[in-house]
Amino acid sequence: MRYFYYKLTFIVLLIFCFSGTHGQAVDSQIVFHNGEGSEFLHGGIYIFQDSTNKLTLDEVVHSSGFKPSPVAIPNLNVTSNTVWLRLTINNESVTEKMLLEIDNPLLNDVSLYIPIGSGKYLRKTESKALPFYQRESHSENYLFELNQKTGVTKTYYVKINSFTQLIIPIKIGKIESINEADLNRDLLRALYFGIMLVMFLYNFFVYVSVKDKSYLYYIVYLLSVTLVQLNITGLGFKYLWPQYPSFEQFSVYLFSALTAFSSIAFIRQFLNTKNFTPKLHKWFWLFGVAYIFTAINAVFGNKQLSYNLLNALGLPLSLYMIYTAAVIRIRYKYKPASYFLIAWTVFLASIILFVLKDYSVLPFNIVTVSVLQIGSAIEVVLLSIALADRINTLKKEKEQSQAEALEALRENEKIIREQNVVLEAKVDERTKELKASNDDLNQAMKDLQDAEMQLVESEKMASLGQLTAGIAHEINNPINFVTSNVKPLKRDVQILFETVEMMEKIGIDGQSIDDKIKQIEDYKQDIDFDYLKVEIDHLLNGIGEGATRTAEIVKGLRIFSRLDEDDLKKADINEGLESTLIIINNLLNNRIEVIKNYGNLPLVECYPGKLNQVFLNILTNGIYAINKQHGEAPGGKMTITTSTDGQNVTIKMADNGTGMSEQTKKKLFEPFFTTKDVGEGTGLGLSIAYNTINKHGGRIYVNTKPNEGTEFILEIPILH
Repeated sequence: MRYFYYKLTFIVLLIFCFSGTHGQAVDSQIVFHNGEGSEFLHGGIYIFQDSTNKLTLDEVVHSSGFKPSPVAIPNLNVTSNTVWLRLTINNESVTEKMLLEIDNPLLNDVSLYIPIGSGKYLRKTESKALPFYQRESHSENYLFELNQKTGVTKTYYVKINSFTQLIIPIKIGKIESINEADLNRDLLRALYFGIMLVMFLYNFFVYVSVKDKSYLYYIVYLLSVTLVQLNITGLGFKYLWPQYPSFEQFSVYLFSALTAFSSIAFIRQFLNTKNFTPKLHKWFWLFGVAYIFTAINAVFGNKQLSYNLLNALGLPLSLYMIYTAAVIRIRYKYKPASYFLIAWTVFLASIILFVLKDYSVLPFNIVTVSVLQIGSAIEVVLLSIALADRINTLKKEKEQSQAEALEALRENEKIIREQNVVLEAKVDERTKELKASNDDLNQAMKDLQDAEMQLVESEKMASLGQLTAGIAHEINNPINFVTSNVKPLKRDVQILFETVEMMEKIGIDGQSIDDKIKQIEDYKQDIDFDYLKVEIDHLLNGIGEGATRTAEIVKGLRIFSRLDEDDLKKADINEGLESTLIIINNLLNNRIEVIKNYGNLPLVECYPGKLNQVFLNILTNGIYAINKQHGEAPGGKMTITTSTDGQNVTIKMADNGTGMSEQTKKKLFEPFFTTKDVGEGTGLGLSIAYNTINKHGGRIYVNTKPNEGTEFILEIPILH
């Protein structure tokens, strides 16, 4: 961006209005004497523009369109035409070897046509379309060697194409003189790039220390300005990317856009435009969009249009930045804005001097050629000082803020000391009140715990009553079966005793064996001995079944009750469910079908008795819902499913009873909530079940629909 600030049309008009040198007379030929070579030509340059870009050398040589350059240094602005120069050189020196140098590395293609006699010319071409190392001279400028004998006059033609500004400063002189002049120029450039490198490293190390974004944007700005100057001087193509001619052709647009972006980011951060001038702060994005379009257009579109856009955007952005800084300085007395204005003004002055040199208002020499670099070097030094001053200002503000904060802390400390006395008295008073309230709360907590224990015991007694009724009913059946078989068994045993006595009498009787056998057979027929054996066997089997059933019920009762329920132990969940079903078997009334889908479960670390209480509460609620739904009719079903995933055991208990609404489901685990009639439930069963499952680290879910049934899903960790 820096290189193009001076290109705007109104600056050119200003120069033409105040300059009287652009119409000066020029000589028709260039006379070369011994001492020449370090100065640029001031006459003898004739210019012809080929708008078709198709004319051959022969056509150009015989063209009458050549006109003398109106200024010593030809400046043709940006043009798509092929530009031809005609130079007639009269060698009056003793040197036959000379150099022709065009000091503008931004030109794209330069071809020199050297006359070799009989109307023929030797063509030498230097181009940016080729890698740099293919150049014959290895100079960043366009340098051609001329061999012309003393006293001979020759006419040379130069063909030039470029997408950038066509400024054509030409030197012709002895090799030693031009090399010496170029060496002096390179020394100044080395000094400039040395300053830029020092500024870059200095500000980079400061950024690493303070982490201020202003320094970050500034070092990017320094880098982009340096890259632009490397591009302008041709040193970038010569030393940094010599094998990438395509990149060289686009670098001027890329680096100029990068300079614009970094300068915008820097001023916005450095001058805090977002807070001081929010409206001006927002409009900076418009310049950013314009530069993005310029860079993209250069890559995919018309390079000359992009170059003209760069020229057109440079000065408006610079003036906008100066205006923003001036507003902040005048309105808010912000000291960094003063440094910014001085630095930017110095640079703009260097731009004006550079432009005046291009239009021959000032002489074209090593100072005026380097004035832009001098100005940018002074600018970056001033901005570095401004950044350092800004850091000092921030440091002072921080120290002042710390001092004010310290004073405020001292004042607060005094107030705190005064308040402590009052607070201590209030704390003592409040402590007594809290102690009294704490005693009341402890008593209330004790009463609440007692009430909770009574409620839990009440629920246990209700379950115990249900359990007692079920056990009594279950045991009565096999006991009645046993007692009903005892009396006939006793009668049959008595008959057996009498038979034994009869056998003894017959045995000691003196009758013959045949008579004894006949007498025994008659007796057996009288008592129906064969039936007696069958009856005794049947009665004993009945008594055995009753005893076995009674033993199973007692075992189920023992498993269900789990006297060690307060101890954590490993238990079989399937066994606990079976014992619970035994306990509530009488509630099923042979009308409710129980479907068991038991999985192969590992032993679960739990409180078995408490889990059995949960199973009892859920199953009895399910039976109650089935009875409500089906009444005395068959069709009730209770499905129990168990499974494991390796970490948890899942128990599903589903019924096809009345189901529940969503409103009932939400209140299901609340204490004292019940849908049963008065006297049929306490409303604590599911609340206790919920707390028990939580105590095991498990979860309980409910799936239900009205008139379709309810499913309880319990998930219990295998390891507590």
